[in-house]
Amino acid sequence: MLHIVLLEPEIPQNTGNIARTCAATGAKLHMIRPFGFEIDNAKLKRAGMDYWFHLDISYYDSIDDFFDKNPCCNFYCFTKKAIKSYCDIEYDDDVFFFFGRESVGLPEDFLSTHNDKCLRIPMKEGLRSLNQSNSVAIASYEYLRQKNFFGLLQKYK
Repeated sequence: MLHIVLLEPEIPQNTGNIARTCAATGAKLHMIRPFGFEIDNAKLKRAGMDYWFHLDISYYDSIDDFFDKNPCCNFYCFTKKAIKSYCDIEYDDDVFFFFGRESVGLPEDFLSTHNDKCLRIPMKEGLRSLNQSNSVAIASYEYLRQKNFFGLLQKYK
């Protein structure tokens, strides 16, 4: 199973779009507080549209709380500071993809502690970053491609 972990998300529209991607792909969404918005924010709900009841979501009070509840998770950190590309990895069946705050990404100490787990999505030099919800979609579909899109409708009926 694919797990998407958002550490302290700030923008409700991004989180709503990510929730919609998770619902459509069967990924579980994990959200670590604090958030830059209220969960009942209308923009969050609108971006996720009517997919909320399809979503498997868990909330955590801190990154320590997350790891206390998921102690042996196999995870990767998505950051522009990584050397390895997200395409260079052969993903296990059960994997967690970490994404940091939209403004600053994942904390430096977390990245340096898990340097071997850091991945990047290639882009042109000199640009700051991709939109977070787009990054989640890119990474998710690479994982799903490697799993032959197991459990997903591949042809329109």
